[in-house]
Amino acid sequence: MLQPHIQLDESLNARCAILPGDPARLDRIAEQLENVEELAYNREFRSLRGTYRGLPVAALSTGIGGSSAGIAIEELRAIGVTAMIRIGSCGALQTGIGLGDLIFACGAIRDDGASKAYVDVRYPAVPDTALLSHCIAAARDNGWPHHVGIVHSHESFYIDTNEAESAHWSRCGALGADMETAALFTIGRLRGVRTASILNNVVLWGQDTAGAIGDYAGGADRTAEGERREIAVALEALYRLSREDLT
Repeated sequence: MLQPHIQLDESLNARCAILPGDPARLDRIAEQLENVEELAYNREFRSLRGTYRGLPVAALSTGIGGSSAGIAIEELRAIGVTAMIRIGSCGALQTGIGLGDLIFACGAIRDDGASKAYVDVRYPAVPDTALLSHCIAAARDNGWPHHVGIVHSHESFYIDTNEAESAHWSRCGALGADMETAALFTIGRLRGVRTASILNNVVLWGQDTAGAIGDYAGGADRTAEGERREIAVALEALYRLSREDLT
């Protein structure tokens, strides 16, 4: 059955997927795959399929925010995808996290609207343990700077209290802020999908977010390398998971 938003069906024939936010990021994902085939492009949902070390992998952009990410997760699950890794960007909430460093979320603060629409906020937003472990191992094997901890998934960049909230969650130990990880983890757990989230830090703690994101879009060296690394880590983690038992 053709899914209404992502415009894909069971002929996707892939059980693993990488989920960037930006549709343009699929071009960089394609560079690390073989046998790449563009599939569909509807609204924010651009998709392709390829292989990594023989493993069929789909890539689907989710746009910005948990609501559109939730649509992608639900519709991919409906056509047979059982493992998904978000590869996104974030702003650091702690000193010592450099530009291009990777953050692996071991949990997410559910400050978004999408995850709250699914289940009481007391329900935890956590990744699949094995998939998270494979992500950490892949980064460690390559000697790439990375951090493991909780992240803050918020609803908007432009609320009046954003600066105060970022300071609060920094004091609580959150490593970075994004908009999709909590929805991914919550919906994934509820729907039986194995998930992980890898975030490429594009904003130093205390730096202006809007200006830093502009630099990132322009291809700053360290954040561009962080993007390449998070794609590589995600692909390798999915491959290692598939070698165990992808169900």
